[in-house]
Amino acid sequence: MKRYVLLSAALLSTLVLNVGASAQTDERARAAAEIESLREQIKAKEAVLLSVPGEDGERYAEFLARPRTGLVRLLPREKWDGKLSTRGGGAYFSFTRLTHEYGYGSDIELQQGQFSVGFAGADFGFLSNLGDVPLENVSLDTEALKPLVEFRTPAPEKGAREQQRRASEGFKEGERTYTDRLAAVAGNTYALRSVNYDNSDVLVAFRVLHRDEDGSVILLWKMLKKFPKPTLERGVASAEH
Repeated sequence: MKRYVLLSAALLSTLVLNVGASAQTDERARAAAEIESLREQIKAKEAVLLSVPGEDGERYAEFLARPRTGLVRLLPREKWDGKLSTRGGGAYFSFTRLTHEYGYGSDIELQQGQFSVGFAGADFGFLSNLGDVPLENVSLDTEALKPLVEFRTPAPEKGAREQQRRASEGFKEGERTYTDRLAAVAGNTYALRSVNYDNSDVLVAFRVLHRDEDGSVILLWKMLKKFPKPTLERGVASAEH
């Protein structure tokens, strides 16, 4: 009898454990499904947050019908970084890969009301505010873009670091200043040369159509030139550029 009681208790214990394990498995499966559902909902909400006004798309439809042009919203990094599933909080954008996701050849950032360029490793870039100039009038022949068009990207790492310092300090060509950080001013047009080693080297012109109350900005842009993909020669001394 004692042996029977022990065997029954063991079977009951096993049954309880199996039922508990099964319940936990079902609960985990439901949790996983709910997380996936929430992720999709968050992505949909983020798409709305990053969307551009329909009236801007309509107003510039003819311009946007041209190749290598676009319309994009940048969110202020200080407000959204770490809160969205999009790495960088929608504050970054790559004009080559057409993504806000930071780390995929990001060319521009919006933070504290300023644009910046050059974010990782030896990457660097130059920005210049062209003023209230129609974006349609900006081309490779625009005089203010000459230093950016003629700039030769250095391959040696030392040369890249020198350009990072040069961009950080800012430099002048004639009356125009070129730097890696500028205030985002609505109604102004900018030129950007962005160098992402082993990824892209581009010259872009963009115009700040407006700045919304939440600190985000709407940019109308066009790709002026794609230079050969730059390769970084680590530890190699710089030559004159």
